[in-house]
Parts: sequence; C-alpha cells; structure tokens
Amino acid sequence: MSSNLSEKAVDQQKEFGLLKSTSSVDSVHEVEAGVKVGEDDDNYFFSEDQILTQIKVYEDEIANTPVTKTLRQRMRRMEFCEVNFSNKTYMVIMLGFFASFAGILSGVDQSTISGASYGMKASLKLTSDEDSLISSLMPLGAVGGSILLTPLSEYFGRKVALVISCIFYTIGGILCAAAQDVHTMYAGRFLIGVGVGIEGGGVGVYIAESVPSTVRGSLVSLYQFNIALGELVGYVIGVIFFDVKGGWRYMLGSSLVFSTILFVGLFFLPESPRWLIHKGYDVEAYKVWRRLRDTSDLGNKREFLEMKHAAEQDRQLKEQESRFKSMFDLILIPRNRRALLYSIMMVSLGQLTGINAIMYYMSTLMGQIGFSPKQAVAMSMVGGAALLIGTIPAILYMDKFGRRPWSMTIIGFSVGLVLVGVGYQIDLNTNLAAAEGVYLTGQILYNIFFGTYATLTWVVPSESFSLATRSIGMTICSAFLYLWAFTVTYNFNKMKDAFTYTGLTLGFYGGIAIVIGIPYQLLFMPETKDKTLEEIDDIFEMPTRQLVKQNLKNLKDYVSGNRKSI
Repeated sequence: MSSNLSEKAVDQQKEFGLLKSTSSVDSVHEVEAGVKVGEDDDNYFFSEDQILTQIKVYEDEIANTPVTKTLRQRMRRMEFCEVNFSNKTYMVIMLGFFASFAGILSGVDQSTISGASYGMKASLKLTSDEDSLISSLMPLGAVGGSILLTPLSEYFGRKVALVISCIFYTIGGILCAAAQDVHTMYAGRFLIGVGVGIEGGGVGVYIAESVPSTVRGSLVSLYQFNIALGELVGYVIGVIFFDVKGGWRYMLGSSLVFSTILFVGLFFLPESPRWLIHKGYDVEAYKVWRRLRDTSDLGNKREFLEMKHAAEQDRQLKEQESRFKSMFDLILIPRNRRALLYSIMMVSLGQLTGINAIMYYMSTLMGQIGFSPKQAVAMSMVGGAALLIGTIPAILYMDKFGRRPWSMTIIGFSVGLVLVGVGYQIDLNTNLAAAEGVYLTGQILYNIFFGTYATLTWVVPSESFSLATRSIGMTICSAFLYLWAFTVTYNFNKMKDAFTYTGLTLGFYGGIAIVIGIPYQLLFMPETKDKTLEEIDDIFEMPTRQLVKQNLKNLKDYVSGNRKSI
C-alpha cells in the first residue's frame, strides 16, 4: 500500500483482508502499452503505468474508507460461510457450478410433470383442460417471477435473488406433492414457476457479472447443461416411481432435494462484484474481486477499472436524468434498444421452435407413436439424454469458437423436426417399427442440436445489456421466454388438433426455425467472444445496418475460404 496510509487505515485493511497491495510493477506481465479502459465516447486509453497508478489510487481510497457500523455489518455478512482459494480459478468454477445448478430444478420440473401426469389425472380426476393448465402454469408463474427479478436482484443482490427463488421452489414443491385437489396443484405449479422465472433470468446475469470473459460463455452454458441434466434425471425418477402407488407425488416432490442443495450452496458464494460496485459498495466489491481474480494480472486490473468506470458513468447519468426518464433508457437509447430486440429475438426463437411443448408432452408424443404408457415414460429418457449430450460441445467450446457458429445448430434441429413430422405420417398398423425409428431419430437429432442452441438463449441476454439496464433487460427477456413457453405449452393440444402432429412439428415449429431463425442469425447476430461486458457496449453502439454489412462480408469471406468462421 501507499506509504501515506495511516496506521488506522492499515488496521482496517488487516481486518478486511485487503492489506496486501497488488500494484507492484514487478508482479504484472508485459503487455501492450495501449490498453483501453472505460466505455465512453472519448475512447480513453491508458498505458500500463497509468493502469497501475489508478489501481493504486483506488486501493488507497479503500484503505482510508471510514469503517462505519453499517460497513462492518455488510462485511460480516459477506464473510459468513466465505470460501477462498489461492488458485482463483477454483473459486470461479465453484461459483459457476453452484449458480448453474439451479438449472437442474427447472429441468426436473419439466420432465417429472410428464411422467406424473398419468397417475395425477386419475388421482385428482382431472379434465383435459385442467391437465393442460397444470402443465402450463409453471411457465405462466415464471412470467410473474421474471417481473419480480428486477426489484429482487436490483435491491437485494443477484445472489440473494437466487436464494429467494429456492424458497418459491420449496413451497411450490411441497404443495404439488401434497395436493388433494386441482386448486392446490395450481398454486404449487404457479409458485414453482415464480422460482423458475427468478432463477432463469438471474443465473446468467450473476455468472456473467462475476466470471472472466474467457470462460463466461462456457459457464453460462453450464446452466442449460443442468436444465438438460435435470430433465434426464426427471425422466429417470418417473420410471422409478411409475408403478409405485401414489408415485406421482414422489416424482413432483423430488425437486425438494435439489432446491435444498442449491439453497445451501449459494451461501458459500460471493455477491456479484459488478452489482456491489454499481450500488457504491466499493470496499466489498474489491474484496469479492480479489476472491475471483488474480489481481497481480494486468488484464484483471484493467477489467476492474472498466467496471468501476462504467458504474461511475451510470451513476452520473442517473443524477442528471429524472427517475421517469431513466426507466425508459432501455427503449430510448439505441445501444440498449438493439440489445433488447436482439435478446428478445433469441429467446423467442428458442421457445417458438417447440422445445418446451415437446419436453412437457414427451410421454404423450411417445405414446402417440405406438409406445405403451410405461414405455413412453422410459423412452422419454432418450430425448432427455440427447438434449444433455447436445449441451456439452457448447460448454467446452463456446468461448473458443464464439456465438455465431453455434447459432447455426438451428439447421440441425430443423432437420430433426422434419423427421419427427415424417414419423407421424407412417402408418402404425403396417410399419410400426419404421414409424418409431424415424420418430426417435428425429427426436434425437432435434434434442442434440437444440441442446447446443439453447445455451445461446441464456448466454446472449446475460452479456448483451449495459450494467444500468441489465436487471430490467433480463426481466423483459425472461418474461418473453416464459410467456412464449406458456403459450406453446397451454395451446399444445389445441394446436395439435388444428395442425395435426405433423403440421405442428414440421410446419409450425420447423417453419419458424427455417424461415425466420436462420436468416436472422446470419444477418443480425453480433459476435461477443472474448469481450468483457464493458467492451460489448461498443458492439451494440454499432448501427444495425453496419452490423448487417459486416456480417454479410464475413459470410462471403467464409464461403470463399478466406475466413475460418461465419
């Protein structure tokens, strides 16, 4: 630390574990002199010495921060169940693992309701409409949860919002497992949905704000992997309890195990450093940063300065604007509007191509193609396993190859939808084996390629918005995601009757993927690989026509062999 620190300041740093200076020039690696810091229009550039100087000034400010009673209380709350590793990579992995574990809860819910529907219909004497509403109330509740996401994550913190989602999960799971009538089941499913809505938008933001840009895509993708893993686990649970008396209650109650694991695990994780600095909690933000980054690395110093600079700019803008105007920044500012439209389009494509309807009604679809009820539940594991396998390449290589190449997996799952539609056209009485073979092949292709594609529907929104609009942006995107999920799920039976199974899977879902999805992503999708969240701001400052022009040029170069990626 600087020699001008008072004895009291040094004592404070010992107490908070921030004494050791990371500003020594000897401790950093050689880098190029022109390092950009900040996101303003003046394009400020700082040399290595300037970065080190600014970090030193910042550390000195922290050292001389008065230790008020409020600050001491906040620090003690942070230190509760605090875990530290000398190798910061382990802390990053731990954060990504436990935060993304929330996906298992969502996945288990989606698949257990499919197997539970057989026993639940008889036990609760459900009509067809009541059965559809029970399945679709989860995504409807998730719309409500998405709306709650902004106030919860903005005022209480990203991590605390996830803890609250666990509470909704737990209460909802208990109600579903113990339900004696359809209305209790409605309430339980809706509350589970609220938990899903808070979690769905919150996990991506929490991970994206906390981990390095080099692994951000992979760790956010891990959330989709866990959704797929949860779906597979749910199908296995369905098979285990299918012949057990009242087994549907055990299926639906199984989510309590996973919500408890997540609830406990979250207490060992830090709050998002970007949220802390956004709220002006500089001491806490820097301490969390030291838990998650090697602060002897110049690149990490640079990222921290970018983060601080962006937060200061946001605070200055909020002071200059009225509260009413700031609420509409997401729409009025072109950079924010582009990010919003892009993110909404990505989550909409993920839902309107049929994944939730297919997963919720997997057992029904399998039964339609000729399997017995128990076989249908068991064969649903094939689709769940394929979805899980499909997420693995994205986790391993999302940050190596970028976002745009993975978006083209939409072509692969479109082929799967074609085969599913063809499978329904084969006469079951004369060619049962052929019908089942074509259908299962289509299901496997669809789920494998969609597993990869689905990771983008979480990665893209989590990294597209500016710090000031991230909460409200994710709220809107999550609301669209679950609103589409509710619409597709609730209307599945009606759409199936109107379109036929072939028309629904091949015509409607496949048509959206091929006619809208592929052209949109080729023309309008930016590449954000290896960019910090602050650098991504510059990408969305680019006018749309310029982005389209750049994407067309890149596509032309790729086709001609002059470029390795689209």
